[in-house]
Amino acid sequence: MTVLEMYDEFRTLFPEVTTVADDIHIQAWGSLDPEYSFSWYESLAKAINQEMTNEVVASRYAGLFEYVRKQYLLGDDEVKKCIDASFTENLFWQVKPEKAKSYWQLLPDILKTLYVNFHGRPPA
Repeated sequence: MTVLEMYDEFRTLFPEVTTVADDIHIQAWGSLDPEYSFSWYESLAKAINQEMTNEVVASRYAGLFEYVRKQYLLGDDEVKKCIDASFTENLFWQVKPEKAKSYWQLLPDILKTLYVNFHGRPPA
């Protein structure tokens, strides 16, 4: 699966958070273009960060996190880089530790490892 294929599939599987991520992406980039699907995953992380800040229950994202985990394990190098650099590195950005805690606990271990490898420590 390519990043573009993952982007298309994700949009079908998770329409609610996709709408929020699309709005964030358009604000940052001016438009929504599948050609830039790699950078869209940063907008997805920001959408989830908003949910954390708004104290939306973390279990709402269990399926999403599992989907990302599977794509990381099964994806090609481009998919792995997208999940690592665009999504995981931006997850938890500027979220208070007490609001991030339940999401961190829910995050699959492989994504936790990517996060810690980049940031040097967990968010909470």
